[in-house]
Amino acid sequence: MDDVQVAVQAGVARLEGKVVEASDRTLAGEIAGQQPGVTAVDNGVVMDTSLSVRFQVAMDELAERAVQLLGSLPLLLAALAVVLLAWWLGRTLGRRAGARHWRSSNPYTAGLVQRLVQWLTMLAGLVMALDLLGATAMAGAVLGSAGVIGLVAGFAFKDIAENYVAGILLSLRRPFNPGELLRIEQYEGKVASLTARSTILVTLDGNRLSLPNALVFKSVVLNYTRNPGRRFDFSIAIDGSISIKAARQVGMAALSATPGVLADPPPSWTAEDDDGTTVRVRFFGWVDQRENDIGKVRSEAIHQVREAFSAHGIIGPRQLHYVASLSGEETAAPSRPTPADDGEVDTSVVHDIDDQVQAERREHSKEDLIGPAQ
Repeated sequence: MDDVQVAVQAGVARLEGKVVEASDRTLAGEIAGQQPGVTAVDNGVVMDTSLSVRFQVAMDELAERAVQLLGSLPLLLAALAVVLLAWWLGRTLGRRAGARHWRSSNPYTAGLVQRLVQWLTMLAGLVMALDLLGATAMAGAVLGSAGVIGLVAGFAFKDIAENYVAGILLSLRRPFNPGELLRIEQYEGKVASLTARSTILVTLDGNRLSLPNALVFKSVVLNYTRNPGRRFDFSIAIDGSISIKAARQVGMAALSATPGVLADPPPSWTAEDDDGTTVRVRFFGWVDQRENDIGKVRSEAIHQVREAFSAHGIIGPRQLHYVASLSGEETAAPSRPTPADDGEVDTSVVHDIDDQVQAERREHSKEDLIGPAQ
């Protein structure tokens, strides 16, 4: 403030001149007002708008900042080294923590544990670097801003966050494994993979079905293949004149001899819908799904029981027709054709869509939250 002139008369300080910054004008008035005997200050100092003067001030400021930067260069290098060390240490600790979690506890959350350890270590290194530079206030501001942004983003992307959290919980609970047949509400298919946002199924007709994880987590999930034993049933109508006991004996013997039907639990039966002319006999059998396909075994069981009924004269419901014959000649009833032998019975497990399930698993292998099939 060399260009500021001061004149005092009757306790009033009159300031005139030019300064470069507005803060200098204010400071000049404060200094004058603090002097003994000064009761008032008439601040007539104005801003210097000369281009040459302001350019010189800018160059002086730049030179001062450059000197400060050179002086703090060792601290910057040390802070950078801390950040790099935290990055390397986070990767190393994350890999070890993920591998340990894979071996000892839950193999499906190894990637999540690895990333969590890595980012926490990196965050700690960043805070240490800012503290080394004396910028802890900046670190607090950054973390506070990140918290506010995270809160806003959570409300804005509530559905996405809900699916992500549901995916993590599903990977921890593991209610199903790859390749298992599920029914989720009205949807049915084999599990291909579990990603961060959706559960990928392959339907029995070969289509890809993507369900939101939140829907899967909140729905009733029917797992057809978690237990190897599965029961099937079918009913056959017989004429009301046929003995139910005889039909039961013949049908149970044929069902027990059907390939793929388990002896333990044994087959069972029940009679229903007896209206005097028709009786429906329902048979129940069990299948080991690891060895046989339930649809094929059920079809073969129906075939075997019907053939056994036919061989023992157990017929279906008869309809009575009254025919008036003018000639008096009787018409012979048509003979029932003898069924041909089908040869070897195939009850093997169906693998129609297994290749598609594996293709979906390979496509989502990097983001899959469930491991290989048990």
